[in-house]
Amino acid sequence: MKRLLQKSIVYVLIASLVSLASPAVAQAQMIGTLTGLRAVERDANLAKVSAVLARAEVRDQMKALGVDATLVEARLAALTDAELSQLAQNIDSAPAGGVLAVIGVVFIVLLILEAVGVIDIFKKFP
Repeated sequence: MKRLLQKSIVYVLIASLVSLASPAVAQAQMIGTLTGLRAVERDANLAKVSAVLARAEVRDQMKALGVDATLVEARLAALTDAELSQLAQNIDSAPAGGVLAVIGVVFIVLLILEAVGVIDIFKKFP
C-alpha cells in the first residue's frame, strides 16, 4: 500500500513538472496606425485636462460647488474621444484665469452625460 502511494505521488509530481515547463499561450494582434494615434491623442488630452483639474484653485472651486474630484476623474475616463478632444481644445482656448470656464465646460459635459444616461449624478437627490 505504501509503495502504491509513493508511485501515485511521483506520478502527480511528474505531471505537475511537465505542465510547468509548457509555455503560456500569448495572443497578439496588429493594430492600425490610426488606432495607435488615437490612443496616444486620447492619453495626451486626458493628461491635459487632468493637469488643469489637479490645480489647487480648480480643486477649491469644485469643492465650493460640491463636486467630488474623484468622481470627475472617473467621468473623464468615461468620455468619448471626441468629447475629450473638445474639452482639451476648450481648455487651450480659455483665457488665462479662465478656470471657471473650464469648470463650466466640465459641468456641461457632465449634464450631457447625465441626460444621455451614461452617468447618474443626481440619483441621491429626490
